[in-house]
Amino acid sequence: MNWRVVIPVKGTVGSKSRFGPGDHRELSLAMALDTVEAALAAEGVTEVIVVTRGRTEFAALGARVIDDPGTGLNAAIGRGVSAAPGPTAVLLGDHPALAAYELADALGLAADYPRSLVADSDGTGSALTASLGTHVHAFGVGSRAAHIAAGYVELVGDWPGLRRDVDTAEQLRRLPGLGRHTLRLLGEH
Repeated sequence: MNWRVVIPVKGTVGSKSRFGPGDHRELSLAMALDTVEAALAAEGVTEVIVVTRGRTEFAALGARVIDDPGTGLNAAIGRGVSAAPGPTAVLLGDHPALAAYELADALGLAADYPRSLVADSDGTGSALTASLGTHVHAFGVGSRAAHIAAGYVELVGDWPGLRRDVDTAEQLRRLPGLGRHTLRLLGEH
């Protein structure tokens, strides 16, 4: 199956605010670059669409970049999905340890359902949603339950890099297998 993967990337001063005070844009960008690289390398993915503002790094990797409307996460996702006909997955840009095979495996299972999701490692959020048709955009607090209520089937597999989205510095410190962009940035600090 040919999947398009939509990845919204905030990239503003408020990015990764749960990391504490300060400007975390460069860390957010590094994690997003690692996420995009893994998605581009995943078997079965024909296109990666990054929804963001003013970033050219993603196009240099081979992703298509679409301007973020600036009205919130679900609006950004909606903009990306509307530009992606056919089977589409939504993956947030904070999976710096994502391995391409994890995404390929999850999308292989997703092909059996009209709508599916992979829960985050905390069990309350959605790390990935996939749809063969229309999406329901319900990312945010409690997104796993909201997506299940909208008819998404939960997929289960051994995908630690896919299930671990990074919201806090502690989560990042405990995460093995970080991508090269995140490792390079952390090595500078």
